[in-house]
Amino acid sequence: MKTIPLILMGCGGVGCHLLQHIVSCRSLHSSQGLCLNVLGVSDSKSLVVTEDSSNKGLDDKFLMELCRVKRDGGSLSKLGDLDCRLFSHPELQERILELASQLGGKTGLVFVDCSASSNTVAVLKQVVDMGCCIVMANKKPLTSTMEDFEKLYAYPRRIRHESTVGAGLPVIASLNRIISSGDPVHRIIGSLSGTLGYVMSEVEDGKPLSQVVRAAKSLGYTEPDPREDLGGMDVARKALILARILGQRINMDTIQIESLYPKEMGPDLMSVEDFMNSGLPLLDKDIQERVEKAASNGNVLRYVCVIEGSSCEVGIQELPKNSPLGRLRGSDNVLEIYTRCYTSQPLVIQGAGAGNDTTAAGVLADIVDIQDLFP
Repeated sequence: MKTIPLILMGCGGVGCHLLQHIVSCRSLHSSQGLCLNVLGVSDSKSLVVTEDSSNKGLDDKFLMELCRVKRDGGSLSKLGDLDCRLFSHPELQERILELASQLGGKTGLVFVDCSASSNTVAVLKQVVDMGCCIVMANKKPLTSTMEDFEKLYAYPRRIRHESTVGAGLPVIASLNRIISSGDPVHRIIGSLSGTLGYVMSEVEDGKPLSQVVRAAKSLGYTEPDPREDLGGMDVARKALILARILGQRINMDTIQIESLYPKEMGPDLMSVEDFMNSGLPLLDKDIQERVEKAASNGNVLRYVCVIEGSSCEVGIQELPKNSPLGRLRGSDNVLEIYTRCYTSQPLVIQGAGAGNDTTAAGVLADIVDIQDLFP
């Protein structure tokens, strides 16, 4: 039996779903000769660690109780168990690095970042030097400075981050295979936001933008403040990761980002309630005119990232109605990759690109994918 010990940083929606997947897949993994040992779990305030990191991980019943506490809005500090130790915020980084030092270069250790924090970058940069592996759903470490990105990618076999771009979709794996084959990538264009994919396909049917955004919010497709989606920053982070994988040495301020709302309606100037009730309706006319103009040309509007040459842009594009992106409906993600081998007909990757369950499944697949690095 091959054992992979891991530390999970971040136990919100994605992190808890990952723990549930690990527990539910025990039988499957056992039949494959694999065991995933969760040695510790941290949130932003606390770290729970098994008492015996050399022999076993946290008990599955304890992991399920941890998920219940987090779903109810509680903190790890509320948990107590004879077989675990609890560390408070000031000790988090010190204890995590201690575990990395003990296990990283010996039996191996995986650090799984399912947080949404930029504070994990410092830890990840240190543990990768200690021989640890890194699996990420968190986009922020890879969209930090170019220096941080290169440090994390210093050992490419030890890093997996499929879920930073397309949840469970094989975007990064496909792109890496193309690059490894020597097939030059000329252009990438993709709808990488399930929220904005839904919004643009609905306004195509003639519905007002304000109505569509309200519906998306009620369906749980958007963040509590829909401007976090409408501003395009999430798509820009995904685009930056793809561009850097292709070799572009760029930062976020290099990317042209089109926001679907003006600065005057920003979070610092307008409350969420005011934006939804009085701000959004003011945007209906402009979007509708753009939809009608595209339709007159036989096209549709999609909110996409475009990476071509040394340029990287994020915003609304007018695209052929019969193209893979033009046929997009609902909240799926679609990515078109154009290379020497895929010139007239691009490689198309499509499927559910959001959701805690789907993202966690992608993280678990990444963990299993690095098992050959463990004795």
